[in-house]
Amino acid sequence: MAALESFVNSLNGIVWGPLMLVLILGTGLFLMLRLGFMPLSRIGTGFRLMWRNRVKGDAATGDISPFQALMTSLAATVGTGNIAGVATAIFLGGPGALFWMWCTALVGMATKYSEVVLAVHYREKDPRGEFTGGPMYAIRNGLGPQWRWLGLAFALFGGLAGFGIGNMVQVNSMADALQTSFDVPQWLTGVLTMVLIGMVVLGGIRRIGKVASALVPFMCVAYILASVIALIVMADAIPAAFGLIFTHAFTPIAATGGFAGAAVMAAMRYGVARGIFSNEAGLGTAGIAQAAGTSDSPVRSGMIGMIGTFIDTIVICTMTGLVIVCSGLWTEGASGAPLSAAAYGHALPGVGQYIIAVALAVFAFTTILGWSYLSERCWEFLAGVRAVMPFRIIWVIAVPFGALAQLEFAWLLADTLNGLMAIPNLIALLLLAPVVVKLTREHFAKQPQS
Repeated sequence: MAALESFVNSLNGIVWGPLMLVLILGTGLFLMLRLGFMPLSRIGTGFRLMWRNRVKGDAATGDISPFQALMTSLAATVGTGNIAGVATAIFLGGPGALFWMWCTALVGMATKYSEVVLAVHYREKDPRGEFTGGPMYAIRNGLGPQWRWLGLAFALFGGLAGFGIGNMVQVNSMADALQTSFDVPQWLTGVLTMVLIGMVVLGGIRRIGKVASALVPFMCVAYILASVIALIVMADAIPAAFGLIFTHAFTPIAATGGFAGAAVMAAMRYGVARGIFSNEAGLGTAGIAQAAGTSDSPVRSGMIGMIGTFIDTIVICTMTGLVIVCSGLWTEGASGAPLSAAAYGHALPGVGQYIIAVALAVFAFTTILGWSYLSERCWEFLAGVRAVMPFRIIWVIAVPFGALAQLEFAWLLADTLNGLMAIPNLIALLLLAPVVVKLTREHFAKQPQS
């Protein structure tokens, strides 16, 4: 076991090393330039389309509305990364890590837009009559049979990563938070979560979409409001916090208090890695969810899908990061969820730590829902529709085990598999960029305002 852990740790260092950072940021920047910065100039359009399509889409060509598809995608992305991930990035890389998270999100909007466009454009109907898509289908249908192995690699990494990052580590974080703050036994959290997850997941994408569209907007708005109140309390520290973020994005920071110090490369590495962990731009998962949406336009689906990255990182992660930096507690030696809880507790004494515990539990719950669908589609691609129901049952059964297990290795393995997922997807995005540009130009030539 020690040898396996050592191997995975070494592989993780390679996967999330400088080459991957360049590949992720470079692909996003390349796509943003090819698209003429359209994802940034069309943020408002994306929000309007999201609101307009919250009940149904353009046409009866999908299983859920585009809004429900976006909420399913956000359910998978808005999770522990927005609370524990941001805190870890700041602890390891300093406040400058938040700047690199922003950069990852801004170019990631072009990445996620392109992922969704290709997923919807190359999606298929499975034998059950449901629409299915994602990087594996874009690779097979867009690049041809000779590239099928790349699609298989993505599906395998995604199918395995889901059980780690999308299931067991999420319920583990939830159980820890509820036990620490409310003294709820971990086994009880595991059993109750298993029952609730089973009630939703066994009903398939339509039930997941309904629950996600009801729960995700509420949890995001509630968390943002709590963060705004915390920042109002610490308003005098906000200018200095922004100064630290921009200064230490480009200059090293010395050790101070419980903070070990960090070079610029550390700020960049952990900012990009935790940003991807949070918003998943570059992993290809958003396309899997959005391919199920009712739509007759890949471009409109893409503009709706890219809003997920904006909401996840530019809004929610920024809130968490600012509260942590403004509190000054990032120098005290705490990391992860405890650092976030301490920061919110500092701003909102008596309630802040409970807000983080509840938010972490709800975020983790919705992540398990969202990732169940993403992983299901990966296994369906690998083994056909006969794998769907067995997968759902195994997914539900895995939940209580995650609540009770020690998952340090699972975190490491899931982080590594996330990076491995990105490689096939980014290769496909670069090779299929002309298709994305062509579809985008054709769409705006016909409908310049939408």
